[in-house]
Amino acid sequence: MSPPPQAGPLCTRGSITAALRDLGLRPGETVLVHSSLSSLGWVCGGAEAVVRALMDTLGDDGTLVVPAHSGGNSEPADWHNPPVPEAWWAAIRACMPPYDPRITPTRGVGVIPETVRNWPGALRSAHPQTSFAALGPRAAEIVDGHALDCQLGERSPLARLEEAGARILLLGSGFDTCTAFHLAEYRVPAARVDNSFAVMTPEGRRWSTVRDVAITSDGFAELGAAFAKDCAVVRGRVGGAQARLFPLADAVAYAVTWLREHRPLSVPR
Repeated sequence: MSPPPQAGPLCTRGSITAALRDLGLRPGETVLVHSSLSSLGWVCGGAEAVVRALMDTLGDDGTLVVPAHSGGNSEPADWHNPPVPEAWWAAIRACMPPYDPRITPTRGVGVIPETVRNWPGALRSAHPQTSFAALGPRAAEIVDGHALDCQLGERSPLARLEEAGARILLLGSGFDTCTAFHLAEYRVPAARVDNSFAVMTPEGRRWSTVRDVAITSDGFAELGAAFAKDCAVVRGRVGGAQARLFPLADAVAYAVTWLREHRPLSVPR
């Protein structure tokens, strides 16, 4: 028997561009995109077509930013999905390839960010686990200065996006993927933990451990639902995907209040 035809709807570069404009994405703005390619339907040209549509919508003066995270470069004792034998931990720490913004692949963020990361002219921030990639005239100012002991806080691209007045586009993704909520975690009382990874230094490759805020996306779906109920979130459809568009600064401010109520914690920082 012949396989069933592809499920729709059919999306093209042009149809995605038109839907993004209808949603209210504007030329010249800076936008952080969290995305799910499969949610759109059948996309002619795949992730490339989506990136081109985003760039068509933003125009030459707009800046496209995506998470380019690579969380596999981390302490193997903390791996749980799946775990690895304790006998391997030392070898993993000794042999993990150091982060290289040019070649380290993304992990767990989808094919659209990986496509942006590899796009000609894309810039990427320096954190070995929570980098962001950007295209456009504001790319350098967004990704520069990403400190090793600040995954998603004041010295990360999230704070630079806030300063730039960026908006967030959830393109088929839920609020559980909204990295901006993590910036709020740095603005409320929070525990600090060791965070380890392989990096390059002037002396060569090194396994490095720093102290950073303990971050978690637990509760982000609930937080996002409350934010969408109480604040101005533009909703629409892009192909088969639900799309939401809102100011990053509004999301962070709301999250600070929500986290203080729902994650009360008083600890030395």
